[in-house]
Amino acid sequence: MDSYQLLPGLPGQGLPQWPNLPAMMFDRARTWPERPMLRVWRDGAWRGFTWDMFARQAASAARALRAAGVAPGDRVMIVSENRPEYPIVETALMAIRAVPVPTYTTNTVADHAHILRDSGARVAVVATAALAGRVAMAGPLDLLVTMEPFSYPDLAIAPWQALIAHAPDPGDVAAEAAMISPDALACLIYTSGTGGAPKGVMLPHRAILANCRGAADLLAALPRHRHQEVYLSFLPLSHSYEHTAGQFFLLGCGAEVVYARGVETLAADMLTVRPTIMTMVPRVLEVIRARILAQVGREPTWRRWLFDRAIAVGLRRAEGGAGSLAARLEDHLLERLVRRKVRARFGGRLRAAISGGARLEPEVGRFFIGLGLTLLQGYGQTEAGPVVSANAPGATRIETVGRPLAGVELRIAEDGEILVRGDLVMLGYWGRPEETAAAIRDGWLHTGDIGELDADGYLRITDRKKDMIVLSGGENVSPARIEGLLIAEPEIAQAVVLGEGRSALTALVVPAEGCDEMAVATAVSNVNKRLSVTERIRRHATVAPFTIDNGMLTATQKVRRHVVTLEHAELLGRIAA
Repeated sequence: MDSYQLLPGLPGQGLPQWPNLPAMMFDRARTWPERPMLRVWRDGAWRGFTWDMFARQAASAARALRAAGVAPGDRVMIVSENRPEYPIVETALMAIRAVPVPTYTTNTVADHAHILRDSGARVAVVATAALAGRVAMAGPLDLLVTMEPFSYPDLAIAPWQALIAHAPDPGDVAAEAAMISPDALACLIYTSGTGGAPKGVMLPHRAILANCRGAADLLAALPRHRHQEVYLSFLPLSHSYEHTAGQFFLLGCGAEVVYARGVETLAADMLTVRPTIMTMVPRVLEVIRARILAQVGREPTWRRWLFDRAIAVGLRRAEGGAGSLAARLEDHLLERLVRRKVRARFGGRLRAAISGGARLEPEVGRFFIGLGLTLLQGYGQTEAGPVVSANAPGATRIETVGRPLAGVELRIAEDGEILVRGDLVMLGYWGRPEETAAAIRDGWLHTGDIGELDADGYLRITDRKKDMIVLSGGENVSPARIEGLLIAEPEIAQAVVLGEGRSALTALVVPAEGCDEMAVATAVSNVNKRLSVTERIRRHATVAPFTIDNGMLTATQKVRRHVVTLEHAELLGRIAA
């Protein structure tokens, strides 16, 4: 794969002004018919798709879905793990003006029922028989498209292979798709629901394309190389972050997207695939950091000193402090002895990792930057396509989420709320005109996040407006900041800080692997020393891990605070008494 040269339209040369997403995808297929596009582990080997294969299958699926009765404006639920069929069916649906509704594979029957009912979708495309069973029970449906054999009483079922069986030239479908307005509804993405029932966010084509154009400037700032970018995709495509960044953006830039076999095999896949770009959520970075530190902690004292020194010197270099000849020689030696070996765990070719989806604790970010990894933290939300701002290579301030992307207007309201305006802003919430009117006023999206801009235009997020804790004495406290400090301690894996209406804060803490309650208590005490009197944690309790399976994490590893609170209500009552 390394023999491919950079082609027109790749980062550094700008992105064309496509009118919509299927127009972008079919245009790229015409430009790069034989270029590797997608790769997946299937039948014991990595299988590749070229752009021409993609375009022909997408056009075939578009014709078949229309023949089956899918009409413009119809919402169609997609329930699938990351695989080549995902962008194929999404492009097909968009091309015939239907509206894809990406949905998490971790959803329960009740979750699917809510989205089907709320969106009005009567057609679903699913990957596996197990997923098909859940969706069928959630019904009613007029048509279920399945990628594995499946049957269900009184339900029309179409096998995926039948949709892509006839794949002549895609020109007719591409020509029709090119006429779709940039303001047309592209997809309906349901928020992950950290604070309640998910809402459908209506994203137009212009919103996602605006993200693609803005993010292309970030890749353009990376050192140029002569090979095709390889992106390892493991975050769920049903989440707006991966849906835009890991799918449409990187494909539009010419990267080959490789679908990881799963989170449990991510480490092995990185070594095999050797990606050049990855997107991460903070939780994944925290886990990787904890594992590295745990391994280093078992090494002799001199090796631990060498590791700490490598990070310190690496940070100094990243901040522009090359120093004397002796300092540069030390840096070169530590690069060979330590940093390069650690980065080899990512495959050895990783040029940049982009963190988003939640707040990244600065100490975690500095850890990876000190190891020589280009780590770019960004900020956004589904309602904004989702990317609002990001740090650029060579101009990173890890305690911030960078500057707004090109074309994004951003200002801070009097109460500290971040307001955003531009093509990236959603059309509104599906079927919720009052909530739409509250969220978008005079063209400005009210994000619900609290932040501040520094003198150079870098944005710093301080908290969610609705998550701010108001203690009984009237003091406002940011739980996100305290939680970030807690999970930066090696002894703590996860934490939730609570205390609304009470006199002091309480924390539910998940110990890191191999750590007992005494170690956790020491870590909490260490954090308290860095907090004001009001912010200090007065009581804490250790609890079992928050996971997707127990409903306490979203699919992108964000804590569902309301679920955690309800699940541990009795415990919270005891320790806060």
